[in-house]
Amino acid sequence: METPGHPEDSIEDLFENAPCGYLSTLPDGTITKINTTLLGWLGLDRDEVVGRRRFADLLTVGGRIYHETHIAPLLAMHGEAGGLALELRGAGGNRLPVLVTSVVKTHDDGSPRLIRTAIFDARDRRAYEQELLHARRQADEERDRARKLAATLQRTLLPPVLPKVPGMEVAAYYHPASIDEVGGDFYDLFPLTDETWGFFLGDVTGKGAVAATVTSLARYTLRAAAVYDPDPVGVLDNLNTVLYQEYDGSDPRFCTVIYGSLVPGPGGCAITLAAGGHPPAVLIHADGTTEFVELPGGMVVGALSEARFTRLTVHLTPGDTLLLYTDGITEARPSGDRTRYSEEQLLRHLADRAPATAPETIGVLTELLTGFGTGVDDDTALLALSIPR
Repeated sequence: METPGHPEDSIEDLFENAPCGYLSTLPDGTITKINTTLLGWLGLDRDEVVGRRRFADLLTVGGRIYHETHIAPLLAMHGEAGGLALELRGAGGNRLPVLVTSVVKTHDDGSPRLIRTAIFDARDRRAYEQELLHARRQADEERDRARKLAATLQRTLLPPVLPKVPGMEVAAYYHPASIDEVGGDFYDLFPLTDETWGFFLGDVTGKGAVAATVTSLARYTLRAAAVYDPDPVGVLDNLNTVLYQEYDGSDPRFCTVIYGSLVPGPGGCAITLAAGGHPPAVLIHADGTTEFVELPGGMVVGALSEARFTRLTVHLTPGDTLLLYTDGITEARPSGDRTRYSEEQLLRHLADRAPATAPETIGVLTELLTGFGTGVDDDTALLALSIPR
């Protein structure tokens, strides 16, 4: 019977040729009614199905197991089950991914009378999901490659092993804030003569490939400048000239640096430092007291053509340790704390722990950084030098 006002449509035609599959089954699963749409998907005749097959017979082996162990119990307990992903098996053995929703119709006494099921073609959805999975795998592979590249590039910007300095202990640590990006923190220690050693620690602005380029340029310029003129202020003057000339323009690049030269001796070590806009070094005395090694007035390296840098000489005696660090540690936010970790807190922490050697100092700060968890927003480089007791 045609619906008034819609002569081209009828209830029977709506059922038979709906854009989804419909079927009704007895409580035991025997199919009592099935629409033309679903028969077409399966490639079956109505006489082959109605009264001869159960709904589970239309499913793949895995689908039948899932139906018996999950769907049937759900229908028995709740009277409905919706949005279930299954696969139908067609006459030619082809598989059809579908989404299934079933509702139990009951007699007046509440006993099940029949089960009505709507089936939606999920082939486009399955293809879309597979495309998403493929895209995700590709993204994961690209991210892994990027991380490996970043890690490899980062290693080239740091010395693989610090050399041994006669009469001293040295240690260093690099803490990356992110495994996805190359940081701009750097350090190095190298011989200048048989009796003199050079060392530095610095922090380039920014992250990524550009920061890595500046870091590489800074490291090799510092080494070359130290050979040409070992005076720490002269070394920073040379680095400032190179960075200012190379990056003067729309994309200026600069860094903060502490450069030092040391001469080990029988009673300790004389260290001459020059600083360019860098956080102050920390001197940990043999008795456990700590103090900042202030070099006020040193300008950021590479920002101005005529930058000024300051010089200071300190003497390490047996049991003393000199620590250089970048601001990743003093700008971190301890877990659950909104305020940043300050230089004064770092000084107190070292005084409380009183590490006696360079390796112990680095160990104490490595533990501190690990405790900050995700509160470390920037990379951190540490370099410590000490005189054994």
